[in-house]
Amino acid sequence: MFDREKLEGLRQAMEAWEQEKLKETIDQVPERREEFITTSSEPINRLYTPLDIEDIDFQQDLGLPGEYPYTRGVHPTLYRGRPWTMRMFAGFGSAKETNKRFRYLLDQGQTGLSTAFDLPTLMGYDTDAPEALGEFGKCGVAISSLQDMEILFKDIPLDKVSTSMTINSPAAVIWAMYIAAAEKQGVRQEQLRGTIQNDILKEYIAQKEYIFPPKPSMRLVIDTIEYGSKQLPLWNTISISGYHIREAGSTAAQELAFTLSDGMEYVRWSLDRGLEIDTFAPRLSFFFNAHNDFFEEIAKYRAARRIWADVMRNTFGARNERSWLMRFHTQTAGVSLTAQQPEINIVRVAIQALAAVLGGTQSLHTNSMDEALALPSAHAATIALRTQQILLEESGTANTIDPLGGSFFVEALTDRMEQQAREYFRRIDELGGVLPALEVGFFQREIHEAAYRYQREIDNGQRKIIGVNAYIDDVPLKISLLEMDPEGHRRQVERLEKLRQTRDNGAVGQALDRLRIACQGTENTMPHILEAVHAYATLGEIIDVMREVFGTYEEPSWM
Repeated sequence: MFDREKLEGLRQAMEAWEQEKLKETIDQVPERREEFITTSSEPINRLYTPLDIEDIDFQQDLGLPGEYPYTRGVHPTLYRGRPWTMRMFAGFGSAKETNKRFRYLLDQGQTGLSTAFDLPTLMGYDTDAPEALGEFGKCGVAISSLQDMEILFKDIPLDKVSTSMTINSPAAVIWAMYIAAAEKQGVRQEQLRGTIQNDILKEYIAQKEYIFPPKPSMRLVIDTIEYGSKQLPLWNTISISGYHIREAGSTAAQELAFTLSDGMEYVRWSLDRGLEIDTFAPRLSFFFNAHNDFFEEIAKYRAARRIWADVMRNTFGARNERSWLMRFHTQTAGVSLTAQQPEINIVRVAIQALAAVLGGTQSLHTNSMDEALALPSAHAATIALRTQQILLEESGTANTIDPLGGSFFVEALTDRMEQQAREYFRRIDELGGVLPALEVGFFQREIHEAAYRYQREIDNGQRKIIGVNAYIDDVPLKISLLEMDPEGHRRQVERLEKLRQTRDNGAVGQALDRLRIACQGTENTMPHILEAVHAYATLGEIIDVMREVFGTYEEPSWM
């Protein structure tokens, strides 16, 4: 793309500039620090020029929006045609409380729903299980049965809104409850739009909310992919998540590489099931973090699209162009929020959200300023939503496509991110693939080392965190925090007890028996999970059948 003779002239001009102008300036005004680094501790050059991207090929490496390799975006018009989905993550206490928050956010201009579940639900326990004691509704909404799901989406037409659900080990069961709740509204499966996170590999890598061993867990994921590809053509049956990998302390390159490695593993398992690549690949979706380093994050998203398009077309042989597209949701970095001076989290979130938008995200959640202290209050959630609306309507950043494309700095970062990711792919392949790498603790060690390095940089003052180790003040906390219904747990338990007494327990037992036989065999479990859900079997009862057949997983120690 650049003339070689002119590049040589630029190289000579740069050398003269460094020896004369730059040296004179630094002698008079030294730079603020000896080394400038990204959030991932990668070095940043003082200046970027065409010399840093001299081998770039416009058509091969950048292309045009909506065309291979999609570096510049998956849609030809991006936000000029369709704005990103404003999908605020919400869930707390009882289904009734969360339903009220959902309807409030929709009234405020939110364009999609995103459901957070409490820890017992995430781990496959009913609210009244001994293991659930003290955890009701604290990190999301409690869902123990189809009855709870019906309450959660009461007066919300499920044929008119897309819904994301962040759940993994019990994902097939929660998805079945959502499908059944929609059917109760008269909405057919093929009308439903949304995403179930359903990414179990990142649980073993980072978040640790697993129940079953890896192989039966992967079987359940592929069951949902197979069922969705045939019955729910508008549904994304998996959201392959780097978000939690980054929250655990990874670098941006590790987030990118480990997420795409997981995505490739799901593709391999789906192909081994006998699915045609172009029947399921267009509904694969991704979920990334938006951390503090503005340009590093933008480069990560651009590299992700380019790598995925190449892998899907040239490694897996997909022929449908939609199979090459990486569509992703973004959430601003929860781990970056501080309990100290929580109002300044609004600024952090705005910068992170801007990076996601300039990086071409399809969907966005902006964290609330109070999330280092509690679940978001309605006031804080509204400010977080308004941040997105200002970006769309007032900032001008959505008026053109990939405005940073061609930046010497951004393109150099994008290339470096891709190179680092591909090096990780090589190392994972040498270990035998994703599951063998998990078994020897490869991903976990890489993340631990990155997290330790980052914390050490904070502790020694090399990395400044405003309000934590720089510009500290002792002003008392003044923001109001969310208060949940203190009677919510009692009401939930009473409703669950009544459900067990009034349902057809004979039908429940028969459905669970058929599910047990399916789990012991090789057939797709989804129809049997749906049958149990329709009979009002509880989450815990269904998962207990799977625990009985599949067993449970305990992570070995590698340290």
